[in-house]
Amino acid sequence: MSTISLQHDAYTKLDFALDNGIANRAAIGLIVLATDHTIEHEWRQLLRQDGVAFYESRLQNSPDITPARLAEIESRIAPAVELLLPGERLDVVAFGCTSASMVIGEEPVFARIREARPGIACTTPITAAVAALAALQVRRVALLTPYIRSINDFMRDYIEARGIAVTRIASFEHADDNEVARIDAPSLRAAIEQLARHADADAVFVSCTSLRVAALIPELEAPTGKPVISSNFAMAWHALRLAGVCDSEPQLGQLFAL
Repeated sequence: MSTISLQHDAYTKLDFALDNGIANRAAIGLIVLATDHTIEHEWRQLLRQDGVAFYESRLQNSPDITPARLAEIESRIAPAVELLLPGERLDVVAFGCTSASMVIGEEPVFARIREARPGIACTTPITAAVAALAALQVRRVALLTPYIRSINDFMRDYIEARGIAVTRIASFEHADDNEVARIDAPSLRAAIEQLARHADADAVFVSCTSLRVAALIPELEAPTGKPVISSNFAMAWHALRLAGVCDSEPQLGQLFAL
């Protein structure tokens, strides 16, 4: 097989200019559990603002949602953060597990993130949910989870210690994270509508990054006027705000209208 050599004048070295890239307003790092099926899908729907980009890194974990398994995650956080655009700018790092953030503790999670990214702004789903409920001026919340009872009780105490009363809890009580991601929209819709009907709840918080809730929120808020937030929904909002992106987007729900 013969080859044809290029003539000297057939190869051109081109000049070029650099712009600020796709993350010219905000670059957000996202740590995703290895078993999570949902958070990236929902964030792609929520973080569509011009000039905003997010970058994911996966972290090994067990699909069994138990306190012991969740605690094991802590040592894996910093190595996962190190894989996010090494040497390049990030404005925020979000850690994508609600229950692990509480079992490990928000401050220890932030400390592990900052081992790889010193001084960076951080959030977790529970950090974001508490910030969101405060921004919405919610004092009494109904809680929906897929967790086992021990984690639900721990979560109730955790939220109430931050000044928000948990007046109701409903749970699917399913400990397999892979299957939690497959709980269907009618099941979620019915559970949220049931909780929102109660007068002793000012809002509904759906806890777990695997539950597919974000796309349902505008339609679920309409009948009662009560805010509905979820782990992924609140953390996307909080990451944007921490990065200085404060666009009002009421079509996404009451939280994003702020």
